Amino acid sequence: MTRLMMMALVTALTSTPAGSEEPAPALGEPAPAELVQRWDLSVFADGRGLPAGSGDAASGKKIYERHCIACHAAGGAGASGDRLGRAEMGLTDEYPQKTIANFWPYATTLFDFIRRSKPFNNPGSLSNDEVYALTAYLLSLDGVIPEDTVMGRETLLEVIMPNADGFIDVWQGDTMNSEPR
Repeated sequence: MTRLMMMALVTALTSTPAGSEEPAPALGEPAPAELVQRWDLSVFADGRGLPAGSGDAASGKKIYERHCIACHAAGGAGASGDRLGRAEMGLTDEYPQKTIANFWPYATTLFDFIRRSKPFNNPGSLSNDEVYALTAYLLSLDGVIPEDTVMGRETLLEVIMPNADGFIDVWQGDTMNSEPR
């Protein structure tokens, strides 16, 4: 169920029907502020929401070998999980391989995805430092960043993904800086 569908369902179940005097059903209780804050993990392409922390590729490789290699194979070559690095074909080839370097427009999006959904068997269990380290390792696989780069809030924003210009900018107005990275 998508987040939008869940929000619509919660709204439908907890709202009083239009024009009705009947109270809404008592389904649960409001979430405490600390719970909402713990689950408010959104990181945007412009870096809003990036937490404090740091990590390097060497540490990230160890984390990868402990949590990711079973699905994504050594060096991000792909197994039951997607290939993450070292694409052997471009996006315009007959059977393109979508990897982090050639298909992700922002490094911040990679950080956000890892933090929310990885590792597969225990999503959200990695610390911010571990996510920064894992991000550094994955970005170093294709030379997007040098292996000795310490990845943190500031350095992650400086990363320019190789295919950043291969996407259509859909942001309008003040919702986000629409300048390409």
